[in-house]
Amino acid sequence: MSSLIVAPKGEFVFETDKIASDKSISHRCAIFSLLSDKPSIVRNFLNAEDTLCTLSIAENLGAVVTKDGDSMIITPPSELKEPDCILDCGNSGTAIRLLMGFLSSIEGFFVLHGDKYLASRPMKRVANPLRAIGAKIDGRQDGELAPISIRGTKLAPFNYDSPIASAQVKSALILAGLHANGVSTLSEPTLSRDHTEKMLRGMGVDIQSDECQVTLKPINKPLKPLDITVPNDPSSGFFFAIAAAITPNSKVTLKNMLLNPTRIEAYKILQKMGTKVEFIEKDNTYDSSGDIVIEYAPLHGVVVEDNIAWLIDELPALSIAFACAKGKSLVKNAKELRVKESDRISSVVENLQKCGLHVEEFEDGYEVTGGKLKDTTVDSFGDHRVAMSFAIAGLKTYITITDTECIKTSFPNFIELLSNIGNVKCKLN
Repeated sequence: MSSLIVAPKGEFVFETDKIASDKSISHRCAIFSLLSDKPSIVRNFLNAEDTLCTLSIAENLGAVVTKDGDSMIITPPSELKEPDCILDCGNSGTAIRLLMGFLSSIEGFFVLHGDKYLASRPMKRVANPLRAIGAKIDGRQDGELAPISIRGTKLAPFNYDSPIASAQVKSALILAGLHANGVSTLSEPTLSRDHTEKMLRGMGVDIQSDECQVTLKPINKPLKPLDITVPNDPSSGFFFAIAAAITPNSKVTLKNMLLNPTRIEAYKILQKMGTKVEFIEKDNTYDSSGDIVIEYAPLHGVVVEDNIAWLIDELPALSIAFACAKGKSLVKNAKELRVKESDRISSVVENLQKCGLHVEEFEDGYEVTGGKLKDTTVDSFGDHRVAMSFAIAGLKTYITITDTECIKTSFPNFIELLSNIGNVKCKLN
């Protein structure tokens, strides 16, 4: 089992365009390309374990993938084939949950599985809504746990009122509804990340969004192929935003980042805490993208209770900012954190307590009292975002993080970039 050791060195100025490509967009490129009858061109696809698993699944379903430098051409089959193998989603909840919806209306038999961490994550939150519209889905514990089996069939249109704001649940239902025999609608309590709606609309789907409701007409012909350059991932870039925010006299410039409003909420929380943050839009073809500049200023505590669906991946890293801020910071309405790659509420709380901080855990969040972090060893719990968040905490104190192979699932060059900011020592044991 690998471990990562990080030790502080001092102030830095860092500019990079090497942040990992956006994981959410890359997953969707691999899946959505199968909805066309023409080759899709995808540039800057994320070459990480999770997204490569999704790309491999597209190939198992009949797609042909060719690479030319930074460009990838995904040629869909004339008809999706029934695979002769289990479809391996790796560690990716996005892949397995979106594919549950996508495959539910495709004729054939499919089995989705993943690693030991994915096999322990709840799937009924997607399986039950899909079953309600006629999907034939089963799995361990009545469909709660992978492996998940799907017998694709014709589905009914639906009118679903989701009790949670989740881009994964919403996207699975939208993908299932593409082949329904009528108009479907879906509502959620607050707007979750909207990449699926935007990308499918760009491919020709008649899909309308009004506040927290989506109305979807089924497709009766193949969609237009993708021609897209995947921007860099603001969730991955956020680790380096935190690095600047907690290190006096430091500044980070992140180039070619996705600036979708549902993806930069964490940067706006940093602004509320006192950090200097500037967004510079440079393109808006498929979605807004450009540069983000983050510069140190003293941090103060904050209450985070709104737009939690827009923060679900960044809260572990934000917790490091909370730990270094003056006063208390409170996270509320974030029970969704408990069903990510780890139970991120308990993971963050346990690790911050090991760092010597006073942290109180609640069912839907936690409260952190900022203070001086102490040297310690923490566990990643197999969660890439927990591992990278506490690596950034190493800018303030000597920290060892165990079980760090998970970092490769989303950000293969994270350690390289962390090593390049001259105040950090990184070492893999």
